[in-house]
Amino acid sequence: MPQKQHQAPQHHAYPYRTLVASFAAWKLFLFAIVLGSSLVGDAYDTSAGLLLQGRANGDATGRPAGLGATLIARLSSWDAIYYVTAARRGYLFEQEWAFGAGLPFVVRVLLRGLEQIGIVGARAADEGPVAEALAGILVANTAHLLSALVLYRLGQVVWRDQTLSLVAALLHVLSPAGLFLSGPYSESSFALLSFSGYLLFALGCRAEHSPTRRDLCTVAAGVLFGVATAFRSNGILNGAPFAWEVLRHLPALARQPTDTLRRLVALGVGGVAVAAGSLGPQTAAYLQFCASSGASGAGLPRPWCQGYLPSIFTFVQRHYWNVGFLRYWTLPNLPLFLLAAPMLVILVKSGVDPLSGRLLPGAAKPAESGRLSALIQSTAAAQVLLAVLALTTYHVQIITRISSGYPLWHWWLAGLLFRGDKTGSRILMFMVIYASIQGALFASFLPPA
Repeated sequence: MPQKQHQAPQHHAYPYRTLVASFAAWKLFLFAIVLGSSLVGDAYDTSAGLLLQGRANGDATGRPAGLGATLIARLSSWDAIYYVTAARRGYLFEQEWAFGAGLPFVVRVLLRGLEQIGIVGARAADEGPVAEALAGILVANTAHLLSALVLYRLGQVVWRDQTLSLVAALLHVLSPAGLFLSGPYSESSFALLSFSGYLLFALGCRAEHSPTRRDLCTVAAGVLFGVATAFRSNGILNGAPFAWEVLRHLPALARQPTDTLRRLVALGVGGVAVAAGSLGPQTAAYLQFCASSGASGAGLPRPWCQGYLPSIFTFVQRHYWNVGFLRYWTLPNLPLFLLAAPMLVILVKSGVDPLSGRLLPGAAKPAESGRLSALIQSTAAAQVLLAVLALTTYHVQIITRISSGYPLWHWWLAGLLFRGDKTGSRILMFMVIYASIQGALFASFLPPA
């Protein structure tokens, strides 16, 4: 028998208030861990403190003064240094192109806007990028909150189930990505843009009787996915819904040529927009390192310039970070594979179920239309592919944080929790424990990261 629609408990009458309150409490908890870690001693690496102090603040050891400065410095550790530096003076060195241009661009525009209206003063050239670091932290946390709110709305559009949607959004707040959604990193902005793109695509799926609205939503979704790809390269996987829909519509081209061709054009434009998020930065890098050096004769172009499809991102990842097929499969990296294993299993399991035609756990009913069902399946395919790439090609430990931008596993886990499945409770416990321990390690510049 079909399950009954979930009835939202009385205290869920204000879902957005619930999400905001939970978000604030979780962030205070994580920030307390960061400040507590600073009381134990200096971080293993003090690069962030040295970078942020410039010539005026802190001491020679890179130890920032004050709780606020400590929090900013600890949150700006690891790869965040690259983001705040790029926001300060743009991309200067080749290896910096491994980090998406989206967040530095947003931070730079934000600070320039605040300078124009007099809220932020002009920054001296010899000062450290404290303003950029603080702006990056504000952008990341704002994006994390908004992404939870958008995920809640997305769940309602896809499933028409308030409780399932709310629990999934709360799971995103408690993401095992932890401090990577709080510091100047691109994960939270990527999640916001990806969820927003999926929301527009889902709204287009529901616009069955309005082809114009359907196609506009499809193109707009592609634009948002493209912008998300400028933040994180794995955003290119968000092209899966467009490819999936093209394959579904091709057989109907002979029967309904006009409407089908119009639909295919909209999907094509949206797909091109997704790809543009990757091609745009690649083109800018090519003009900087390849076209200009060859024209001026100032020096030989870099090796990647000679490729059939020259990609600075692929070259930099391989040359500087040893990223490539099975390159990470070494015995010293075995602990990192073990740490990543729970998230890999979650992504694969929650993705394979919809691809096999099984109903989402806890869902009251399947998606209401063929288009929504296809969207869920294409999202599942992208999620499984991400897990496979992380296992075989990426630095595997990053899967715990980059998985935060994919909605399906949130719904799957929410369904397990609603059903009272012990597996769901254990996964939730893992998420909270992992994010807590990771917070202390992250703040002290200790792996994994």
